[in-house]
Amino acid sequence: MKRLTLALIAGIAAATPVSAHPAPFSYLDVSVMPERVEVAVVAHVFDVAHDLDVGSSEALLDPEFVRAHASDIAALLLPRFQIEADGGLVSCRSTGRADIVAARQSVRSGFSCALPHAAGAIGVRALMFPYDPAHETFLNVYEDGAVTSQAILDRGRTSVEYFAGTRQGAVAVVRRFVPAGIHHILIGPDHLLFLVGLLLLGGSLRQLLVVVTAFTVAHSVTLSLAALNLVSPPARIVEPAIALSIVYVGADNLLVRGGRDVRGWIALTFGFIHGFGFASVLREMDLPRRALGWSLFSFNAGVEIGQLFVVVAVASALAALRARHEAAGQRLAVAGSLVVIAAGTFWFVQRVFL
Repeated sequence: MKRLTLALIAGIAAATPVSAHPAPFSYLDVSVMPERVEVAVVAHVFDVAHDLDVGSSEALLDPEFVRAHASDIAALLLPRFQIEADGGLVSCRSTGRADIVAARQSVRSGFSCALPHAAGAIGVRALMFPYDPAHETFLNVYEDGAVTSQAILDRGRTSVEYFAGTRQGAVAVVRRFVPAGIHHILIGPDHLLFLVGLLLLGGSLRQLLVVVTAFTVAHSVTLSLAALNLVSPPARIVEPAIALSIVYVGADNLLVRGGRDVRGWIALTFGFIHGFGFASVLREMDLPRRALGWSLFSFNAGVEIGQLFVVVAVASALAALRARHEAAGQRLAVAGSLVVIAAGTFWFVQRVFL
């Protein structure tokens, strides 16, 4: 046993030291102002030395060496990040300074990016040291001297969009999330089919308004609750439930046979479930925390606009068909309900078993 211990100690002592990256991360501090964006990049001397081909990273802790090579450090870092204002690329230039951050064994280089106007949305894109696949950049966004947003950028996520806490920022949020809401409802076949199923039987303008309003109120409530993380049921429950709601609508159409119209209650009940489905998409869009209210309102408004397009188109077409040929309208309602049931059943099986 003693011989084995001595052999292990000897082996460790004889082992060749392996050079390891001491800190595979950097910092990107972005200060948003009305007329410009100030950027400070804090990069570890190991990374800077590697990409500048400096023999020893310790040289970058020498103030004289850093001052002499400030332009080289800036030229290295400047192409590795981009600043956008309302979707347009902004030109940045070095401030000419490079400082040593001894506590982090890093160097800090400053940049200034002039804005053509007071921007509402600031985009930050960065991949600071591509040679290292594990490298991460900690992004801090400042406004009025306070940290208002933080993120981590790496190979998997190279960009972040920040909305300023100004009137321009609120407008940018609306412009971003209203189209997103319209897009989502128009590409969501399950939500659309549920809505179409509710409209197949037709009815008076008042009846259709009750149905649409009930669905809107219900999914707006759960969309907000889920997006705020107050209630967040898992997708494995929500998605099959949405499919079952579609089956139920189709079956109700076939069984109603002139009975009491309960489509408003159906829309209200299952609208709560569909709201959770909307929220799952909204959460993936990385909601701006400082403008959470505006983003929720805008996305929901977009969903309602898209929904209104569908309701007007479908209801008008069905009404025109019934006005011309009542029997054809009834046959279409039956056939459409069967299609709704079949599609809902397929989605349920797919989401539960496949």
